[in-house]
Amino acid sequence: MSIEVFNGSYTASLWADAHNDALVESAVTAGAIDWDLKRTAWGVVFEVAFRTEAEWELYKLSEAVRMALQTAPEPETGVLIYRGRSLDTGPISPRKPKPKVGSGANALALPTEWRIIETLPPFLSEDVFGRPLTSTGSR
Repeated sequence: MSIEVFNGSYTASLWADAHNDALVESAVTAGAIDWDLKRTAWGVVFEVAFRTEAEWELYKLSEAVRMALQTAPEPETGVLIYRGRSLDTGPISPRKPKPKVGSGANALALPTEWRIIETLPPFLSEDVFGRPLTSTGSR
């Protein structure tokens, strides 16, 4: 479950600082297995996870949640309560590692000896001054 509170007449961060302890205590009492508070540019998101729907309903109807929501910066238009995590958090489980590039194959060894396969055409057999090149490419 996520409770998203938007900034309003005062910042949602101040609201979170005032009510975070009560929200966490109530969540643990109701059977929460995980919780997190995220601060965003537009407000805060309090995420809490339960094992069963009954625990979630118990938490949602608790006095701490009702009091916190009534004192939100904009209690009528600036509060969202929804099942699941907020959209900016990503997946619950960590991402699987990507496969190695080239399937982890080793690079081929370079040849230690070079052979001249064919002779160069006449216009490539001289350097820029017209001097003949040797097999090592120098004069």
